[in-house]
Amino acid sequence: MILRGITALFLLSFSQGIWAQEILLPEGLSDLATMSQEDDAEQGLPFDLSGFLESRIGTRLQSDDLQKQMSLGEMRLQIDIEKALDKLTINFVSDFLYDPVMNDHSVDLEKGQGFVDIRTANITFSPMDFLDVKMGRQVLTWGTGDLIFINDLFPKDWNSFFIGRDDEYLKAPSDAIKTAFFFGDLNLDIIYMPRFDADRFIDGTRISFYDRGTGGPRGRANPVIDDRPDKWFKNDELALRLYRSFGAIEAAVYYYNGYWKSPAGQDMATGNATFPKLQTFGASARGPISTGIATIEVGYYKTAEGSALNPLVRNDEFRFLVGYEQEIAAELTGSVQYYLERKLNYDDYLASLPVGAIKDRQNRHIFTIRLTRLLMQQNLRLGLFNFYSPSDKDGYLRLKASYKIRDNLKIEAGGNIFYGQVKYSFFGQFKDSSNIFTALQYSF
Repeated sequence: MILRGITALFLLSFSQGIWAQEILLPEGLSDLATMSQEDDAEQGLPFDLSGFLESRIGTRLQSDDLQKQMSLGEMRLQIDIEKALDKLTINFVSDFLYDPVMNDHSVDLEKGQGFVDIRTANITFSPMDFLDVKMGRQVLTWGTGDLIFINDLFPKDWNSFFIGRDDEYLKAPSDAIKTAFFFGDLNLDIIYMPRFDADRFIDGTRISFYDRGTGGPRGRANPVIDDRPDKWFKNDELALRLYRSFGAIEAAVYYYNGYWKSPAGQDMATGNATFPKLQTFGASARGPISTGIATIEVGYYKTAEGSALNPLVRNDEFRFLVGYEQEIAAELTGSVQYYLERKLNYDDYLASLPVGAIKDRQNRHIFTIRLTRLLMQQNLRLGLFNFYSPSDKDGYLRLKASYKIRDNLKIEAGGNIFYGQVKYSFFGQFKDSSNIFTALQYSF
């Protein structure tokens, strides 16, 4: 519904577009100026156009009987269009891609499958001095974590993240109305999603995982079937952020009312994955300490009633994150984080488990480290990011090197390495999906 309205407005704006102003040539070249004006009228566009063309290829580092050896094989064209009118701006971003790794190329905008992925289709306007509005398809984010999200309950694309697409594709789009109120020092963001937008979660189509329900791995031949809430204005979501600065410290409180973004339950009758109702309450702060920047964020996850006594539904949780980033040396930046995920009502959870079931620890700890090095006049960027969980004894190493051949041409290579001692831990279950990739991107 929202996309149709924006598309109609988008096309209407084109029909009423304003041609770009001509560029005047030096005085005395009137004939050439006239020719230039005619050429501009023929070649000019009534909107700003940018984008890129990219080839990205990846392969697994070991054999996975449930997947193809090739993890990624994309040709991607992104078109970014922006049209500024007197009182509003129209934004449209769409990717057109082909990847032979996938067998099904039919378009599903919610799951991010097929040869078209519309990432942005919205209008922005300011009806009042203290109010900004953005309506339509958009990528949303907030919070302080570096690749760890507590109060950011907007959809993520975990398949893209794990197979080596550009980092921007970790964030999946939402169909939403965002209103931003500015009251001097105190500001408020209200985001309403009229229909639930789930994560593009790991379902087996691209990456195999351990299914605790069946006690074995699941892959492309038997992907997850889910029952997602998808009724407009009934299965909706609401997210709030109230924030302000106290000197150099940025502080915020958060609220979310919706559903778990990735499956966190199972229908006992059908075996299908479900998305239980979820409310979250949280807070964060970010500010300078010594020569770096420190962050802290907390969140309380309140799931469906009776979840503690239902082994098929995820428990209430408390989440905590603290991090620090600073420049270690010239052109070398480092950061560290500690993350805690604590399962509440733990005794009830243990009592609800059937005999022989895998027992999660009450506390899951994760440490992260990021190192970024710039070389060759900042044209070469080397990056390392590692997740390590001492409680699960597993981890995930991300390596990336990118070199800017010229301003609009970039080459990239990297790897996603998963490790763990048991096949059912979060990162350990993806060991057979460890991969390397390379990419060439031309921007315009």
